[in-house]
Amino acid sequence: MGALGELDRRVFTRVAGARVPGADPALRRLSHSADRGRLWLGAAAGLTVIGGGTAGRAALRGMGSLALASLTVNTVVKWSARRPRPLLDLVPRIRHLGRQPQTTSFPSGHSASAAAFATGVALESTRYGALVAPVAAAVAFSRVYVGVHYPGDVLAGVAIGAGAAALTCRWWPPRAAVPERERPAAHAPALPRGEGLVVFVNSRAGTGAPAAPLPPAERLRDLLPGAELMECGPDDDFAALLAEAVERAAATGGALGVCGGDGSVNAAARAAAERGLALAVFPGGTLNHFAQDVGVPDFEDTAVAVARGEAVAVDIGVARSGGGRDVRFLNTLSIGLYPELVGQRERLEERWGKWPGAAVALVRVLRTATPIELSVNGRPRRLWLLFAGNGRYVPEGFAPAFRPRLDDALLDLRLVDGDHTLARTRVIASAFVGGLRRSRVYSAEQVPWVQLEGLTGADTLAYDGEVVPTPDRLRLEKEDRALIVYRPAVTQSEPAQQGRLAAGTARYRGRMRGRRLPADGGPSA
Repeated sequence: MGALGELDRRVFTRVAGARVPGADPALRRLSHSADRGRLWLGAAAGLTVIGGGTAGRAALRGMGSLALASLTVNTVVKWSARRPRPLLDLVPRIRHLGRQPQTTSFPSGHSASAAAFATGVALESTRYGALVAPVAAAVAFSRVYVGVHYPGDVLAGVAIGAGAAALTCRWWPPRAAVPERERPAAHAPALPRGEGLVVFVNSRAGTGAPAAPLPPAERLRDLLPGAELMECGPDDDFAALLAEAVERAAATGGALGVCGGDGSVNAAARAAAERGLALAVFPGGTLNHFAQDVGVPDFEDTAVAVARGEAVAVDIGVARSGGGRDVRFLNTLSIGLYPELVGQRERLEERWGKWPGAAVALVRVLRTATPIELSVNGRPRRLWLLFAGNGRYVPEGFAPAFRPRLDDALLDLRLVDGDHTLARTRVIASAFVGGLRRSRVYSAEQVPWVQLEGLTGADTLAYDGEVVPTPDRLRLEKEDRALIVYRPAVTQSEPAQQGRLAAGTARYRGRMRGRRLPADGGPSA
């Protein structure tokens, strides 16, 4: 450590004596802007507002990585190392910060936060990561340049930050950039300019989503000027307006579109499957699970697929109760803790907002909930949670993130046992340390169907974010390839189609710059 410490001080002295023209005020301001993560909060907000689903995930992972790195540095490492700050005698006064930090020097918290945010963003999007990385590197260098850290402090901070970002993949794996595009194509009508497409726009959806530069209806009119839009406002009858949209789409022989969250998409998907209509999904909710998994994270992806008639067939999950009131789901169905959480969150979100309401509801449910009793394929069970996914989710832990494909004819069944002592605590602890698959209170398998009988202690079940009463018995199964969904047929071996998708995106961005591109995406005359 003596030799390394001496080398560290020599490099610091060299940097202190260096003169970079114009860098003194710029690096001082940049270093100050990163105090308490303000710079990265602004970058995350910018990504969320101007980008699509990928940018939002990148911002969320970046901030999660930053929080983990900051917690590690400020509560563990700094208080263990207790290295004093460098002396400022050799650093020109113009570089000095207005307020010098009072904490110990090792490691650099600013560098840890910068590396964590940049690495987290890059794990979701190399393009956005390449934009953020130079700024993060400049922040890390600035901490030495303004004289508040030794180079070794910065390198240690960078290592901790990058490690924190990598650690988030243990609980939340990065989503595949192009989900299973090799699936067989399905027939859907090509609707240039959207002519023949009737789009149901739920303006009430996405209350927790970031604001877009343009309202959804205006974006749709720009991308597909020939489409008919039916907007559902706060005072409109959702079911009646959706039924009218379905009838108009069927009468024109075209297709049905839906812009909203997963609840709106589920309702439109059921109607489209019943009438044999292809479905165009424009993600307008907060999380947009189905749109992300099918491969249309942005409006532009769907618009290009509609114009060219590119689509895939996906499965629909079905919960049959025997009384004629079947429940169809595109994403998930669950019984136990989660339906209670959704119900309490909905009661709280008007007063608290969606995410604070969800946090309060989680605490209440974990404190007051009781296990449900039922028979699973004839075997009596006592469970905290039964989760059924429409298709295999990854990872195989307690917090499934996404599905590689939606036509595998399987249900992803996951159970949390209620017979073991401290089962809830054990399963949460196992998930946190990444050992859930070895936990005795958790089980997971992929099955074509499952029979549930004698449900007691469960008043409601949740599917795709909606909550309904629970019947006494249920059979969960799949309707294989029952729904046709528009999605661009882009693969690495089809660069021409990649160009067409890029042209569709460019058309929308051209609109944002105040100019219109021709409908075929070619060069302007």
